[in-house]
Amino acid sequence: MAAPTSIAQIDLSPVPGKVYFNIDREWREEFIYFLMVDRFHDDNNRAPAKQAGRSKGISTPDSFYGGKIKGITRNLDYIAGLGCTAIWVSPVFENNPGAYHGYNINNYLDVDPNFGTKQDLIDLVDAAHNFKLGGKPYPMRVILDVVINHSGDNWGYPGDFSYFYSNDQQFPLSFWRRKDRPIPTELQNENYYHRRGQITGGGYDTYPENQHGDIVSLKDYENDDDQSGSELINILIKAHAYWIREADVDGFRVDAVKHMGELACSRFCSNIREYAYALGKRNFFLYGEVATPSDDIYNRYIGQNTSKEEGLNTVFFGLNSVLDFRLAEGGEAALRNVIKGFADPAALFNRLDAQQQQALNRGELGRYLVTFVDNHDSFWQPSGRIANGAPDEQVIAAVGYLLCALGTPCIYYGTEQGFEGSGGDNQMREAMFDKNTPGLNLMNTGCHIYSEIAAIANVMRATEPLRFGRMYYRQISGDGSSFGLPFGSTYTLAFSRILYGREVLVAYNVSSAARSDHITVDGTLHNDGDTMRFLYGKAGTTAVHKPANGAASVQIDLAPHQFVILE
Repeated sequence: MAAPTSIAQIDLSPVPGKVYFNIDREWREEFIYFLMVDRFHDDNNRAPAKQAGRSKGISTPDSFYGGKIKGITRNLDYIAGLGCTAIWVSPVFENNPGAYHGYNINNYLDVDPNFGTKQDLIDLVDAAHNFKLGGKPYPMRVILDVVINHSGDNWGYPGDFSYFYSNDQQFPLSFWRRKDRPIPTELQNENYYHRRGQITGGGYDTYPENQHGDIVSLKDYENDDDQSGSELINILIKAHAYWIREADVDGFRVDAVKHMGELACSRFCSNIREYAYALGKRNFFLYGEVATPSDDIYNRYIGQNTSKEEGLNTVFFGLNSVLDFRLAEGGEAALRNVIKGFADPAALFNRLDAQQQQALNRGELGRYLVTFVDNHDSFWQPSGRIANGAPDEQVIAAVGYLLCALGTPCIYYGTEQGFEGSGGDNQMREAMFDKNTPGLNLMNTGCHIYSEIAAIANVMRATEPLRFGRMYYRQISGDGSSFGLPFGSTYTLAFSRILYGREVLVAYNVSSAARSDHITVDGTLHNDGDTMRFLYGKAGTTAVHKPANGAASVQIDLAPHQFVILE
């Protein structure tokens, strides 16, 4: 059957006899694996050369390389073996020529033939939902990356010149690049586009330019609170509901949220969630890319602050969560800089204290943030992937922090193999297979980084406080009596997760030299002489020291850049 080309042609009633996927696991319990379809794996049988050391990702041209949806389905065991329980898949809808990344869409109602077919996507989701690891059920969720702020480069301005934003001036839509695109055909309406030209310079964070301008050549939708905006968002809602109906996907990562109109974001998310409920799917996950390191911006979208006043109207945004650029992005509070010893940890401490205003319980903050340390975009990480210039232990600690701290942890494909890409976007989107080397890939489960991340993920999965507990950074002391929060670049970074009488302590030696520090623990949960057992990083136990007048603490000896977990 030919793919639909119009919203009028799609059926949004439940597939007869189909039971849509549900699982009790909360989203903050997931460990998300983010992959780019074109770079993850092709449809050939391949296996890695086993080695303990890291691999250098395969350099690729800045165009389609050959990854397939079937390549993901073939390698679910690799993703599950890392401890991941959800897969975030880069956009799979049909794109304009060369747009291997998926963000230049010309057809929302079919899968790009470079990646495979609609049936391939259906098969991937079904295989993930029914996956077994070691013979036991290990259901994994599948999240689609969706682009609703802008269309692809499907039309041109007069003369096909580049036009740039200027005082919110609107320009003519001169011509469609293809008579049969975009799809659905309802999008072939010039009133559905802002037509203000490309965002310039600082306009990416300045209203109205950031919500009206084009992102380079990608054409911004007119998603304002007017008739055209309403018609547009209804088209996009139905086009994306179609994929929930057809493929049973479990969530959407919504691209470029800060560039959308607030009401449009709200209407899309709320209606998509309602549609999933109507199919019997619960807990459909919607998290947005708010690409700015600003808690003030996040507060418009997450936690108790999920609405704002516009005149006399309240705008509800509808997102469950946002990607935590505040934690990942360069600057004083960047986790990657703290892990590498480049930044003082004070900003991490201050941020956690400030976040208490966003939830009644420190543990509930984890619902509202998807945490990461690197991804596919170069604009925020000029130094490249986390592994660039970092030893294995720092990469392990960075991902270990995500797994043990508040938020839904997300790992970018290849990080588990120590990929070191830096420079432009394409340099950080290395392939995990080499088209010129038959039978071989880089999915090495013997890699030291991969195996250690998998071990930490297993501890997280088995330890409720690491998924639900309140989080507190801990003070340290060299002599066991004078305690304070650490500072500088040579110290032990430690925090606790506490859940109803249970405390789990996480510690990491930032220094390149061995350290022996006393670390505070909760004095109401531990008596003098009690022990805490190592769950990861070391064997055995360490005793709690609780003087009559002083802080309860444990002393931990750590090798350079060592990461440990205790309970």
